[in-house]
This record gives sequence, C-alpha cells and structure tokens, in this order.
Amino acid sequence: MSDDQAAHAVQEAAPGAVRADVSWEDGGTILCFMNEVAGGRRLLEAVRARIDAGAERVAVVAPQNQPTKGQIVDREEVRDAARSRVEVTEAVLAEFGIDAVGAVLDPLPSMALDDAVRAFQPKEVLLSCLAETRFGITRKDLVTWAEQNIEVPVTHIPVRVDDDAVRWDVVHTLVVATRTVAAGDLIARLKQRAAERPHRYTFISPASGDVSREDVCENLATTLAELYRSGVDATGQPMSPAAEPAIRNAIEHYRVDEILIATLAGQESAWLSEGLVEKTEEFSNKPVEHFEVGSGAAAHEPVGAGSATASSASGGEA
Repeated sequence: MSDDQAAHAVQEAAPGAVRADVSWEDGGTILCFMNEVAGGRRLLEAVRARIDAGAERVAVVAPQNQPTKGQIVDREEVRDAARSRVEVTEAVLAEFGIDAVGAVLDPLPSMALDDAVRAFQPKEVLLSCLAETRFGITRKDLVTWAEQNIEVPVTHIPVRVDDDAVRWDVVHTLVVATRTVAAGDLIARLKQRAAERPHRYTFISPASGDVSREDVCENLATTLAELYRSGVDATGQPMSPAAEPAIRNAIEHYRVDEILIATLAGQESAWLSEGLVEKTEEFSNKPVEHFEVGSGAAAHEPVGAGSATASSASGGEA
C-alpha cells in the first residue's frame, strides 16, 4: 500500500459528517457503489453531507453480481436486479433534490469498482455493502480490497449495521409488497411501528402481474424516501421470483424478526388465494402480519395504479 493509500484508509461513515481528508470546496464527484443491495438512509445522509460541503456530481453504480445466497440465477435477472439497485437509489436521491447518473458494470465487484473509479474520476467512493461482503474464488473482502487498490478515499456505508446486530430493541421487519408498496396507509403503519419501537425495514417486491420493474422501483423509492424523512432505516428492491421463493430467499439473506405482507383490501389476490400468509407463517416460524391497504385510502397513490386495478381481477397480487 502506498503512503497516499495509507492516508486514505477505508473509514466507516459517520452520520452527517464528511471526511477531513477530502475537500469539496472546488466541487467534484461522489461515487456511490452498491454491492448486492440498494443504498439505505446512511448512504443518503452521506451523499447529502457531501453535497452540502460542495460536491457537484453524484454517480450511482452497481455490479451485475450474483447475490451471495442464491436469490437469482438467470443472467438477465441478475442484470435487472443491479439496474433496480441503481434506479431505486437514483429515485431516492431525486426525492431529496439530488440528480445522479447511473451505470451497471462488470459482474465482478472489484473490476466494476475499478472501472467506475476510472470512468467517473470521483473524489470519494461511498461503498455500500454488507459488512461481510466477499467475492471471487478466494472470497476476498471487498472493503479490504478497495482499501488496498483504490487510490481515492473510500468510505464504507455498512448495510447490515453492526449496532443493530446487538441491539435487541431493534426489530428487523421484512415487508412484502408490490402493488401496495407506495400506499399511504402502509407507510403510516410502518411509521407507527417505528415510533412504538425502533424498526429496520427490508422491502421485497416480488413479480406481480403486469406491474413493471420500473414502476416498482419508482414506488419503492417514494416509500423509502418518506421513511428516511422520518428517520426510519429501510432498504429494498424488486425481486424476480414469485412471492413465496422471494420470501424464503430474503429470510436466508437478511436478518428477519417478523414479516408483514401487504395486499389491497376488497380485491382478488393471488397471494391470498395461494395461502401465502399461512405458508409463510409455517416455513418461517416468525410472526407474520397481513396488512390490507384500503382501496382509495392511500395518501400516496402507487405509480401505475390504474393498471394495478385491472390486473388484480386477473389474479395478480392485490
């Protein structure tokens, strides 16, 4: 490691603070690199702090990598998952008035990160990944690799926060919602839960009828931004599998204490007709809440709501 690299050792992001070894007075680019999951509230806070300090540009990049616990096997689905991470994060930043450019790069995280640094010439990299993220045959640690090979300062934004792992007052809730993900009464319910006891939400939006990936990304970003405004931690992305395998994969991949499944009230739901709530209770051995979003009661109508009503009659998730 060179003297310059030693001076720029990877740091963990401090809420609302910028690094002393990076000056934004003359502008510059922030590179947000997201491995496996979309960036959460801590990434947003880090970007906003740097914009306030003078950063002018934001680039959002994700590798087309296979998640560590086998969520996706099809190459096109892997590419779509990476694109979703980028688009959800771009949309969340846009909710806070921050424009960003996005890119999906090489499947190997180290190569994608190296290519992104060359392409965008950032002053700092915000590396958003699970604390234990490893890659390649030798299972190298991505954070350590970045420290040893990236010449600009790298700040780690841990997605699975270490403090949460030992704080038993924090409830990790898996939220399963596609058409309902931006419904106002669902958002209100999640805020209410978080006000009663600290919560950390992980959203998955399984494939559902003809709802497009782009619409789900936009709706999910709206919900994440609203939760961030209330100081609630959350992350998530659309999922390619059907609901049951998506939930099974999420339980294997994330810490989950309880599960909330949201459907539309008064409309036919394939999830309910297939017994998703009961099946999830059985195989997860965790508390499962079925939350019905009141038709027409949402403060934030989901994007593409018109097509959602038409599709629900044909057996899509309500």
